[in-house]
Amino acid sequence: MELSFVKMHGLGNDFIIVDMATPPMVAAITVHARMLADRRRGIGCDQILITAEDHPADARLIILNSDGSLAEACGNGTRCVAAVMMQRLAKDQITLNSAGGRLEAWQAGHGMISVNMGHPRFDWSEIPLAHQADTKALDLGMGLPPAMAINIGNPHCVFAVDDAESIALAELGPRLETHALFPEKANIEWISVIGDNRIRMRVWERGAGITSACGSGATASAIAAYRLGLTEKAVTVVLDGGELMVNWTDAGAIMTGEVSHVFHGQITLPPVAANAGATND
Repeated sequence: MELSFVKMHGLGNDFIIVDMATPPMVAAITVHARMLADRRRGIGCDQILITAEDHPADARLIILNSDGSLAEACGNGTRCVAAVMMQRLAKDQITLNSAGGRLEAWQAGHGMISVNMGHPRFDWSEIPLAHQADTKALDLGMGLPPAMAINIGNPHCVFAVDDAESIALAELGPRLETHALFPEKANIEWISVIGDNRIRMRVWERGAGITSACGSGATASAIAAYRLGLTEKAVTVVLDGGELMVNWTDAGAIMTGEVSHVFHGQITLPPVAANAGATND
């Protein structure tokens, strides 16, 4: 099967995008996701994003992590997909249905694209956690400070510390991602205040590991910073790859930043069984 794709990134958080895939294409991509995401044997990416027909929305969005697992949300990826689709459809705004809910994205001017990540959820059952707990002050042991759990389409665990740069992310990230309290695993963020309404964030993404940026993570971190009294609702989040602006409004959490086109191409995928790679998203 010949598969056409676009490679894009948002602040170095990079994606393979397949626009308007047929069901056989979706099945083949799902089966071969690990190979496609491999930076030595495939194209290489943090996530694979697939759009497919889904009226009345402009498309359905399917998100695969680099380990092949399904993800409910991907903020930077959504902005990249929106750039591709808005160009194809000659629109300034699009609507996508995803496993994490309905997403709206639009041109924000000056090369920026915004996406409404929706309303955060804080109840322990909506994160979800393995049992009832205070999601504003989670005790995860390991001698760590309390964390805040937030679902912004996918589960996040945010630690506020004095210096995010000093955290041993490669060591703590995988242990926290798979902590027993998170039955669906979690994205792990460490934040510290570096200025007025300005925070530094480092991230371990569920199913991808350390990445240079994470849009949903930046959104969750900005919300956590506000709830902890560290910032106002409009926050600049500084990541390894650059800056994202997050504004938590009554309409939802709006995340804005740059997107970049890297290249487009084609790859030949081996055939898959007729019932392989089925997804219920």
